[in-house]
Amino acid sequence: MSEQARGDDREFDFPRYVDRRKHGIYGGEDDARYAYSADLAMLRTFKRIRPVELAAEATVRMYKDVLKNSLLGTTTKVGPNQFKSIYRIAEQCAATLGVPIPTVYIANSPVINAFTYGTDEEAFIVIHSALIDHFSESELRFVIGHETGHIQNKHVVYGTVLALMKTTAAVFLKWIVPPAEIALQAWFRRAEITCDRAGLLCNKDLDSAVRSFLKLASGSHKLYDEINVDAYLEQLEEGKDGVGRFMEAFASHPYLPKRIQALRVFSSSALYRKAVSLGESGLPMDEVDRQTSEIIQIVKGSSKPESEKGAE
Repeated sequence: MSEQARGDDREFDFPRYVDRRKHGIYGGEDDARYAYSADLAMLRTFKRIRPVELAAEATVRMYKDVLKNSLLGTTTKVGPNQFKSIYRIAEQCAATLGVPIPTVYIANSPVINAFTYGTDEEAFIVIHSALIDHFSESELRFVIGHETGHIQNKHVVYGTVLALMKTTAAVFLKWIVPPAEIALQAWFRRAEITCDRAGLLCNKDLDSAVRSFLKLASGSHKLYDEINVDAYLEQLEEGKDGVGRFMEAFASHPYLPKRIQALRVFSSSALYRKAVSLGESGLPMDEVDRQTSEIIQIVKGSSKPESEKGAE
C-alpha cells in the first residue's frame, strides 16, 4: 500500500499541515505557485474595478448565512462519520494543497456538476450525486481538488458573486450586474485553468483528469467506453474559425477541449513532473502560461500577453 493510500485512514494531521504550509507545498493562499498568471493578474485588478467590488460586498452581506442554512436543510454534509470515502478525498486534497479540509455537501441532483460557494473565511463545496455516480475515485479526486483550488486561490467570493448574478440575486444588484458580470466571466475562465491544475496535483493522473472532462461532455454511462480523446480534441481545431467562436466570451468556463489541452501543457511542467516524481526537468511555469494563453484565447492574433488582458 502506498504512503498516500495509508494516509487515507489517518485523522487530519494538523502539525503536518502547518509544516506543509510553512514550506510552501504547491503554495499556500499567498503562494500558489501553480496558479495561472492571468488569473492572478485579474484578481489584482478587481480592487480597481468598483462595480465588481460593490457586487462582492453586497453578495457577502446578503448571502453568507442564507446559503449555508439552505445547504444544511437540503443537502447532506460530508464528514468523518458521513460519506467517509468522500471525506478522505477532501482530506487528501487539502493536505496536497496545504489548506484546511473544506466543508463538502452532497446534493441530490441528476446533473453532473460541482461548485464552490461562500466567503474566504467560510467556503463550502457542493457535489451533485450524479457526479459521484458517474466518476471513479481518481476522477472525483480531480474534481474535489479543482474545487479546493478555488478555496486556496481566494476565488470563492468572486465566484459566488458571478453565480448569483445568474439567479434572482441579479434583481438586487441589477445596477451593477452588466459591467461586473463581463469582468467576472473573463476572470473566471482563467481561474478555471488554475483550478484544473490544482485538481491534477491532487489526483496525479492526467488520463483520469481528461476522462472527467469527457464524461462531463457526454454524460452517458453507455458511451464512456467508446470515448476517443483525440477525436474529441479535433473539435478544438474545428471551432477555431467562424463567428460562433465569440460566444465563448460570454461563458464562465473555457470550452472543454481547451481545458484538456491546457492541462496537458501543465502536465509537462517541471512543477508537476516533480510532484509525480518524474524528475526535475520540464517546462518552466512562464512557458506553461504562454502556451496556455495561446490555447484559451478567443480573439486570435492578439499580441497582448494574456496576463494583461481584461474581458475579451
